[in-house]
Amino acid sequence: MNFISTRGGINKISSTFAVLKGIADNGGLFVPENFPYIYKDIKKYRMKNYCELSFYIIKKFFQELGDENIKECIDKAYKNKFKVKLNNSFLELYHGPTYAFKDAALLLLPQLMKKCRHLEKIKDDIVILTATSGDTGKAALEGFKNIDGIKVIVFYPDKGVSTIQELQMKTSTGGNVYVVAIDGNFDDAQRGVKNIFNNEEYKKVLKNKGIMLSSANSINIGRLIPQIVYYFYGYFNMVNNKEIKEDEEINVVVPTGNFGNILAAYYAKKMGLPIKNFICASNENNVLTDFLNTGEYNKNRELILTTSPSMDILVSSNLERLLFELSNRDSELINYYMNSLNNKGKYRVNDSIRNNLKEFYGEFATGKEVSKTIKDVLEEENYLIDPHTAVAYICYKKYLNKTGDKTKKLIISTASPFKFTKAVLSSLNVSYDDNNDFHLLKLLSEKCSLEIPVNLRELEKLPIFHNKKCKANEMKNMIMEVLNKLPQNI
Repeated sequence: MNFISTRGGINKISSTFAVLKGIADNGGLFVPENFPYIYKDIKKYRMKNYCELSFYIIKKFFQELGDENIKECIDKAYKNKFKVKLNNSFLELYHGPTYAFKDAALLLLPQLMKKCRHLEKIKDDIVILTATSGDTGKAALEGFKNIDGIKVIVFYPDKGVSTIQELQMKTSTGGNVYVVAIDGNFDDAQRGVKNIFNNEEYKKVLKNKGIMLSSANSINIGRLIPQIVYYFYGYFNMVNNKEIKEDEEINVVVPTGNFGNILAAYYAKKMGLPIKNFICASNENNVLTDFLNTGEYNKNRELILTTSPSMDILVSSNLERLLFELSNRDSELINYYMNSLNNKGKYRVNDSIRNNLKEFYGEFATGKEVSKTIKDVLEEENYLIDPHTAVAYICYKKYLNKTGDKTKKLIISTASPFKFTKAVLSSLNVSYDDNNDFHLLKLLSEKCSLEIPVNLRELEKLPIFHNKKCKANEMKNMIMEVLNKLPQNI
């Protein structure tokens, strides 16, 4: 399988090199040369476990690695570390070490990258630059911890993540990981990382130091492809539980920020999975809702800090990959749109793309709606959800009311409610005087008769290793400072 850039201008490259580079030199995102139609063959494996299903799907994209290497990567990533559970219509993706759906990809990506580095005979150290709105950071730090030849630097928005999310990152161990808070929001962090990737002079300086840059964000295709798996797994579980018939279409409902999660669902459909519509669920940063309803993407607005911080994003990077497919892979058009976004903060897609977007429905939820929904779902279904999942549930209800479409749905549940104790307790009208998050974990546990996830329970006892801060325009200097401190050839 070869990979190409959404912005053209380069020759096809191997899957292994696409994973290592993360992003094309011209700023484009790597996509597979084609998507194999696998549904008819793979549905006979619908009783298989998650590791077995992952192997069948992932090997379609990474043939260069060979079957044994892929199996080894999957086993090291997932065995006894990660589970996916279907609870009624909710696909719970947070049963991993960091209690967020990012574990599904970021446990596997480090293993794939290690094998790719060996296969491509890369001698340079690979430095992973990652911007996070909350969950990607800790998942990357955990997945890449002490991986030979790879270092990780995570940038997160100061005051833009939950206390638990911040502590998960600041207490991270490993001789090859570093965490930096930036004075700004997620878009500032993501833009800073992208600018560094596109700075050829800076990359030459790093190259002279024996360093190659890569990414663990969903702009890296090696991060995105593993996410396809859980849509097949969720669908097959619905069939196995007799919630749907084999080959019956479903709708998927995805809380959406950077557009990677819902894009993985779209890729699954291109590979044959019977998905009818995609409900793109946003919080009050509803740039995607507006885009899907009007055809204009406009980031020129104030970022709102919400109780679903992983979705507090105004520039959804993976939308570029969707537009590439819906434009019949017109790289010139994608360049035009992305240049317009960079220069004017907006673009408007043509009528052909708007017509091809009809299977995507954009809805958004307010903070008040999120609070009410968390409370209502607990009282009516005895089921506790986090704010991001609540956004998805609300948007599904709005979609249902507008369309009357009673197609069975799969709602993606992206994080443990214990990562957002203050928001969840406030939603349940539980008053508290103590703002200590660990006391609030216990309070939420008692209120809902649920066990606190073990890694969160132990978080309070861990020492803080990372306290660095910088401004968004100082990220390049901070990287140099960090690299001078991290040991070489770990």
